[in-house]
Formats: sequence, structure tokens, C-alpha cells
Amino acid sequence: MSPTTPTTPTSPATPAALGARSATPEPLTLRRVHLGAGGPLSDVRIESGQVRAVFPAGEAPRADGRSLDLDGRTLLPGMWDSHVHMVQWAGLRRRLDVSGAGSAREAADAAGGRAATLPPGEPMIGHGFRDGLWPDAPHKDLLDALVPDRPVMLISMDLHCAWLNSAGLALVDRGDHPTGLLREDECIQAVAKLPTASAELTDQWVQEASVAAAARGITGIVDFEYADNIADWTRRMNGAAVPLRVAASIWPQHLEAAIGSGFRTGQTLDAPGGLLEVGPFKLLTDGSLNTRTALCHEAYPGAMPGEPGSHGLEMLPPQELVSLLRRASSHGIEPAIHAIGDRANEMTLDAFEAVRCHGRIEHGQLLAPKDIPRFAELGVTVSVQPTHAVDDRDVADRHWAGRTHRAYAFADLLAAGAVLALGSDAPVATLDPWLTLASAVTRTGDERPPWHPEQRIPVADALAGSSRGQRLIRVGDRADLVVTDADPLTADTRTLREMPVYATLLAGAWTHGPS
Repeated sequence: MSPTTPTTPTSPATPAALGARSATPEPLTLRRVHLGAGGPLSDVRIESGQVRAVFPAGEAPRADGRSLDLDGRTLLPGMWDSHVHMVQWAGLRRRLDVSGAGSAREAADAAGGRAATLPPGEPMIGHGFRDGLWPDAPHKDLLDALVPDRPVMLISMDLHCAWLNSAGLALVDRGDHPTGLLREDECIQAVAKLPTASAELTDQWVQEASVAAAARGITGIVDFEYADNIADWTRRMNGAAVPLRVAASIWPQHLEAAIGSGFRTGQTLDAPGGLLEVGPFKLLTDGSLNTRTALCHEAYPGAMPGEPGSHGLEMLPPQELVSLLRRASSHGIEPAIHAIGDRANEMTLDAFEAVRCHGRIEHGQLLAPKDIPRFAELGVTVSVQPTHAVDDRDVADRHWAGRTHRAYAFADLLAAGAVLALGSDAPVATLDPWLTLASAVTRTGDERPPWHPEQRIPVADALAGSSRGQRLIRVGDRADLVVTDADPLTADTRTLREMPVYATLLAGAWTHGPS
């Protein structure tokens, strides 16, 4: 979401402009800026991509380079989104949005209408449906009746299921599927078989999305795209000036190659500006809430006792999870384990305890009370997506009834000493750190009262979780910074959500705003 009332007209840097910038930006003095949320009015000197000196406002000496009076704005550490699927996010606006559909029939009607406008033979791809609350069930016959002559695939908001017509099933070699609703591994494999844009075009889309992210104050992302992310980002960064730092995750099929290359999580790779680093090793232990495949201790409502899948899906047996964690961590590659249901989180924490390695749990949406202290005890970071708590509240109330007091338990995790890393899970939610932060702080995204307000967290903690734990700006820090027109500590809810970003700096170079 763009700011509604910026005080100074600014625009995102274009890829061409970024490419023209020097690898070593000129020295810069930022004058009369609040040093951090609620911080003192200061002058900040930036040289060679680092914060070199901080002075009380008005006391910075004259020096080489540029001087910019920021008129009392707020200077914050650069924002990170700790969980993004970047290619999918970049391509999202080119797909049909069916997130507003209240039934399978309504989504199918929308697909039929869009299909009629497309060139012959082009697949109709849509995204965003949530069938967890629909009164009717998605089925290929419903799509076939409206679009019999071209492939159709609708991908759910949580990316864990896909709904296809018969032509779409044939396109992804699943022509014998009885319903056309593919979940979990079937969904991932089907999406991977879709005809894709060229690498050149995809990289252009990613570049555009990266520039837009910088305009919202983002200086870095952790990319969990289902791909060879290290190779893809190396190509992108050598082809164009990317305005972000990127931690490129490793999926299981690329683990041995990464080990063979000597990669270690956090290692800076050979890319322009040192912007690319080795990210974590991604594994899935269960599914999602919307698809009722998140692995839980209690059965889902309406499930028959003993029915397969009644408690969700176990995507990875515990012994295999332990083996993979041990293999990766012994070579310096830290794991990031997708776990949503309480049983999946317990199993994943057990694996971390057995291996005794550091790492992350991605999502951690439903937790047993006994497991909440274990994150801090085991040194496991919780990578959470606060907007999911806002978007999923109705689905959770239905399918996790009686358990939602321990769902998205951000405040309880903080109180137990856990480290939170905040992100969007784009394209599941918008890649905008201020929407993420506002969801964590308010626990609502509309006019309804906060959902489980006891799990709201303070703005200062949400800011730290959105900046890789960095709470202060200190001399010697990398000059990855964002300048905002409002102080997040005193901003009202609307301003926090729509935060006007005046400028963004990456290693001391403007990626948004003054140039």
C-alpha cells in the first residue's frame, strides 16, 4: 500500500537509475533526523556504506559530500521481510485475483470471465482463493462447464492447494485426477509444470517488485521461492542493480550441491555490492490451515475418527527430519522448517533438540503451551507472518475452535524469550513491512475489534522483528536505513499501516527518494 500523504514528492528509483549509481556512494550527512523511533534529534554521517559518526543535531562539522536536512523525520534500521516467495510475488499482479470469491461457483465464474479475454491457448491462472469457508466444494467439473477449451489453474491464498479444470490437469500430467483439487506436494509439482515466462522476463518482474519493496523501506528479504535461489539471484544481480540484500534459501534438491560448494548460511556470495548471501535450508513438515492439512494434535471439526488426514498431513517423518537437520547443520547450513499445526511444531522442536543446532521455524501458527518456552531454550527463531493472524481469523475460529488463544501467539513467545522474525509470506500477504508490523501491533485489519488482543506486541518489538533484531543505529553499522515521515512509536493505526516512507538507503546509496 502506498503512503497517502507524503510530505515531499518522491518516487521509487528505476532499474536504469540504480544501475547508473556508483558502487561506492558519495559521503552523506543526514541532519536533524530522529535517531531511531523515539530517538534524539541528531546528525548522522555516512561514508563508504557505513554509519561513521553520530552528533547532536546541528553539531556535525562541515565535510565532503552531500548534506541533507531531514527536518525532524525519523531514521530507522532498514526493514527486512523474513519470508518471501519473490517470483510468485512478482508475477501476482499478472494473475486473476479471486481472493474476494465467497464460493467455488463465484471463483469459477470469475475464471470463466477472464478466460474469455485471453488469447487462444493461453492458460488462465488465478490466485487467492480461500475454500476453508466456502459453502460448496471446488471441483474440475465446475471449471470445465465454464472453460472447457483452455487450461485453468487457481492457486489458493496460502499456496498449498491448486484447483484445475480438465485441460489444466492434462497440462501438468494429472489428467486422471478425480476432483482437480491438488494439495501440498501435488500442488507444488503442478505449479512447477506450468509454462513459465523466460528467465529474462521473470528477472524483469522481480526487479520491478524489488524496486517497489525498496520504496516501502525494505532493504533485505529472505527468499523461499521453490527454485535454485542461489543460482537465480546470482544471475539477477549480475544482470541488473538489485536494490535489496537477499538471503537465498536452499531446498532439499539443492542441498548436496550447496554442501559441495562449501556454502554456509550467512556467507556473502560473489555478487555486485555483496548483496547476496546464503540463506537457510527449507523443509516442510505439514500443510496449512486453510487446506486443513496443518498437522495438529486434535482432529479437524467434522473429521471421522481415524480418517486419513483428520489431523492434517505429516509431510516429513520425524526420523527423516532429524537426519536432514543433522546433514545440513553439520555443514554450516541452518534449517528453516515450515511448521504450522501444534503437532508439527512439537515434532520440529523435538528435531532441533535432538540435533542441537540453531535455525528457524517458519510460521509457528498453532502451539501447545508446553512448547512456547522451548523456542528460547533451544535457540530457535520463530519466523512469523502477522498478517496471517488478521487474514485467517475466521478460518481459525472455525477449524481451530477452542484453540485460537494459542494461535499466532506472538506476545506469549516474546514473554518466553523467543526471537521473532517478521515477514509477509508474499504473495500470501502483501510485501509491505508496515502492513506486517501493524498486524502484529493491532491484531486487526478491518473495523472489527482485535482478534485475541492479548497477543498484540509493542511497536518497538515489531520494529526489531522487522529489522533482523536491530533496535538501535550505531556507529559502524551498515548504512541500510529508512527515513519515515512519522515516528512509528507515536503514529496512529492508519499511519502505521500506510507509513509514508521518505527515503531508503542501501549501503549508503539511495534506493528510494533523494538521489
